[in-house]
Amino acid sequence: MTTPLPKTPIALSIAGSDPSGGAGIQADLKTFSALGVYGTTIITALTAQNTQGVAGIHAVPPDFIALQAETLAADIDVTAAKTGMLGDAVTVATVVAILQKYEFGPIVVDPVMVATSGDVLLAPDAIAAVRNLLIPLATLITPNLHEAAKLLGVLPATSIEEMEAQAIRLVEQGARAVLVKGGHAMGDMAVDVLVSPAGISHHAAPRIDTPNTHGTGCTLSAAITAELAKGEARLDLAVARAKDYLSQALDAGRTLQVGKGSGPVDHLHTLRRPA
Repeated sequence: MTTPLPKTPIALSIAGSDPSGGAGIQADLKTFSALGVYGTTIITALTAQNTQGVAGIHAVPPDFIALQAETLAADIDVTAAKTGMLGDAVTVATVVAILQKYEFGPIVVDPVMVATSGDVLLAPDAIAAVRNLLIPLATLITPNLHEAAKLLGVLPATSIEEMEAQAIRLVEQGARAVLVKGGHAMGDMAVDVLVSPAGISHHAAPRIDTPNTHGTGCTLSAAITAELAKGEARLDLAVARAKDYLSQALDAGRTLQVGKGSGPVDHLHTLRRPA
């Protein structure tokens, strides 16, 4: 009798494309692969960008986003999904309908609003759609300090206590679990605050002195998604492992020479060997 093969963990990224390879679906696919998960994508937007900034955004028509989802779901059993750059309110509504229609497992929402370069990636009228329509569907949302503040209509947190308070407010407004990322804060340690049904936990790592930070938010949320796709049920453990992976990718990426601006982390550092 043939022994059945183990189920392949499959993660899905619903996000925009970054031709420079440091963020968006490119970063997500590299992260999925690095963590032993098969990656799939639904592309929501094409961007013209590099390590220095975003020159243009071309939104994928809603009906074609929906067709990508329909075709994927008809053939492949996704075990966890994440959303990244969605761009505008129409795209957010389209993705919400997709997530309501198909069973893609746990959902990580990275509410991407601004690129590392400072370029705006989410239209102002889409913030309410993310808050009211998308976040309630999420297993976890992963805003940075500025994104959490935008979702709440307040100033960015300046302390761990304020990060906790904002995460709790987001839960009270409908999020199931919130990871407020402290990468943009000051101090020797980068501390993220997780608020979930299991309680509050802090996830800290030494801050790494590197100019190469393009796509760190995409990478962290993709790493969490990969852990969930592999079957990890505890959010605190998934976050801890993802944070460790990102720290290693940041450290390894310090010497990467990619572009003239904020370069990428080294997603595939474990595959590189000395010549």
